[in-house]
Amino acid sequence: MKPHSLSSRAVVCLVLLLTLAIPAFPQDKAQEKKNAQLKTVHGIVMDGKENFQASAVVYLKNLKSQAIKTYIADDAGKYRFSGLDPNVDYELHAEKGDMISGNRNISSFDSRKDLEMTLKVDKKKPGT
Repeated sequence: MKPHSLSSRAVVCLVLLLTLAIPAFPQDKAQEKKNAQLKTVHGIVMDGKENFQASAVVYLKNLKSQAIKTYIADDAGKYRFSGLDPNVDYELHAEKGDMISGNRNISSFDSRKDLEMTLKVDKKKPGT
C-alpha cells in the first residue's frame, strides 16, 4: 500500500465525519434558544406570622393542559419549578396541614424569565 493512498483514505474519512457533524450545530443552537426562553418560578412558603413552612406542598397547574406538578418545600420553606413554557399560563398555590394559600397566577404575557413568589398559607382549607 502506498503512503499516498493512506492519506487519501484519511482525507475521505475526515470529510465524512465533518459532513455528519455539521447538521448537529443548528439543532444545538435551536435547543439552547428554546431553553433560554423557558421560565422559572421560585420562592418561599410562609404562614400568616411569616414563619417558614417546611414540607408545605406547592402546586403548579398548567392551565392549558390542566397538568399539575408538586414540590415539597425544603427546611427553609423554599420551592422551585423550572423549565416552564413561556406560552402557557400557570396557577400556583401551597398547602400545609389544614391551611392553604391564595392562588397566584403566572401569565404567558409576563416576559420575565425568573419569577419570585412568596406563598402564605394563612387560610383554612374549605371543608375543614
